[in-house]
Amino acid sequence: MLAALVASLRSELAGAQGALAEALAEPAEARERIAELAARLAQSPRNSSKPPWAEGLGKPAPRARSLRKEMGRKPGGQPGHDGTTLAQVARPGREERHEPACCGRCGAGLAGRLVTSVERRQVFDLPPMTIEVTEHQLIERECGCGHRTRAAAPEGADAPAQYGPRVAAIIIYLYIGQFLSKLRTAQALAELFGVPLSSGTVAAITARAAGKLDGFTERVREEIAASNVAGFDETGFRVDGKLAWVHCARTGKHTLLMVHQRRGKRRSRRWACSPRSLARPCMTPGRRTTPTQAPATSFVVFTRSANCRPSPTWRHRASGAGPLRPPGP
Repeated sequence: MLAALVASLRSELAGAQGALAEALAEPAEARERIAELAARLAQSPRNSSKPPWAEGLGKPAPRARSLRKEMGRKPGGQPGHDGTTLAQVARPGREERHEPACCGRCGAGLAGRLVTSVERRQVFDLPPMTIEVTEHQLIERECGCGHRTRAAAPEGADAPAQYGPRVAAIIIYLYIGQFLSKLRTAQALAELFGVPLSSGTVAAITARAAGKLDGFTERVREEIAASNVAGFDETGFRVDGKLAWVHCARTGKHTLLMVHQRRGKRRSRRWACSPRSLARPCMTPGRRTTPTQAPATSFVVFTRSANCRPSPTWRHRASGAGPLRPPGP
């Protein structure tokens, strides 16, 4: 009887010990799970392979990292620096006189009283921007002999209705100089000056301006050849799905770009310094300096501070199979 009781107590004790071990193991597993979830929540594109868009609106503000070194100077213009503050002009385009209504002390009228001083304040602004339409009437007269003669049209009036040189200059400046798209260039002209334009008109005006660049390529080549220092470089480019090379010759003010099927600095120097190796200049209306035709077409860019980044070093694959491929975007 006593032995059976001891055996029963021993079995109950073993069961209680097992239940206690299971109860103690559950908090440890919970702590491990919590640590795993906390680490997952702490992941970001900066410490994991998550894409940048995964942060959403919770993305922290970027830290200001200035590469400027301390120079011990106060901010702003330094002593001796010529400022460019807006200043009054001696002869304004228009003057408006503003008279006081009455005396500020007694209230008496001041009409015809002595002028003691004049304070000048000038406002610089643009005149109302409206389109001015000039009609050129070509008079035709009949001679006594019966022959009729019509006056010749002035330069720039080649069609019944067309845009003038100032509108064309603004279009080219916004499209080529400021790198706006054709659509945004047309929108800018419509909103600023009330000129209804289309993207096709922007492309046509740019093409006509490019056609007037005869001789410009030779002039830029002469400037580069006469410069004491000139930079030459080439980088890979795809033309009609095939590998080509963009050759660049530049100085501080001029840049010549040419697309060719082969690479090499000797070719770039011969092309930039030899007039026989230059193809005709052109500007692609759709993409400016992006070649869409076959290689050997010259593209000319004139800038005040042109850059030509060095191209990466490319190597053939070890097997030698297949053409060289340019780096990804």
